[in-house]
Amino acid sequence: MRRIVPALGLALLSPLVAEYLLGDFPITSLHFLIMLAPTYGGATVLIREVARRAGLRWPSIVLMALAYGVFEEGIMTMSLFNPNYAGQHLLDVGFVPALGIGVPWTLFVLCLHTVWSVSVPIALVEELAGEQRTTPWLGKAGLGVAAVLALLGAAFTTVFSYQMSHFLASVPQLVAIVVIVVALVVAAFRLPRRTTPVTGTAPSPWLVLAVTLVAGLVFEVMTLMPGQAPAWLAIVTLVAAEAGMAVLALTWSARQGWGAGHRMALAGGALLTYAWHAFFTGPLVPSTPTMDLVSHLVFGLGALVLLGLAARKAQREYSKV
Repeated sequence: MRRIVPALGLALLSPLVAEYLLGDFPITSLHFLIMLAPTYGGATVLIREVARRAGLRWPSIVLMALAYGVFEEGIMTMSLFNPNYAGQHLLDVGFVPALGIGVPWTLFVLCLHTVWSVSVPIALVEELAGEQRTTPWLGKAGLGVAAVLALLGAAFTTVFSYQMSHFLASVPQLVAIVVIVVALVVAAFRLPRRTTPVTGTAPSPWLVLAVTLVAGLVFEVMTLMPGQAPAWLAIVTLVAAEAGMAVLALTWSARQGWGAGHRMALAGGALLTYAWHAFFTGPLVPSTPTMDLVSHLVFGLGALVLLGLAARKAQREYSKV
């Protein structure tokens, strides 16, 4: 049970962060977790378990998280190619006819899944797991169950999305998505499994938190003024935030002294970004302003409590360094 509980917690936390903390669903729609947990949670647990069994490091986990994002948005929902997905016209800005995608939307939504849907929940639950942080939580049977749930969730989401919009991407587009997903997974397994030391000492966890919050603000600015910024500015802003944090995280994590406090600073900054962003967005389902506010407060408070518990464990490790 000590190993199953973290896996179950991860399966639930993934959709809670991805959809509820983000503000897509109010607290009155918690029953949607029955549908979202297999899709988000099943895939996240599967990624985490496969990575830890194979001895893969965080860069590999992030690549597999990106592969999941490409698969969900390219095949399950096809939002990367649907010009009128959810009636939002997400591809209007920066549309590339040859690829059939809107570059800003592609950069934005893939980062959402890579960072928030998968990586942040894994980081938080692993820290809460303590000594079992990097050990497998599930046996072969549990791993099989997670894989089945992920497949069922993907199938359900695909069918549901098609019934909602009746949009189907072209065969070349779907083939390209499959090739990209496979390439990302292969690359994840081919990355070095040992850290190459970098000269210098890791910065303070507080500095890591501050930088992450600033990057989150820059990233989310594009959602606060949809369609108002020119395509080139949206692309530059998103690339700067995403690439900048990727380079910093890789560089800092290879330095001496990097540990639990720093990991929680990265995850915490991302989690808090979703928490404040929710107050500036509206849900995807009918709700009231009062219920929206209550939902944002409840989920935001829950995120703070969870982050506090994880940071407390992280602080114990950091104080020993």
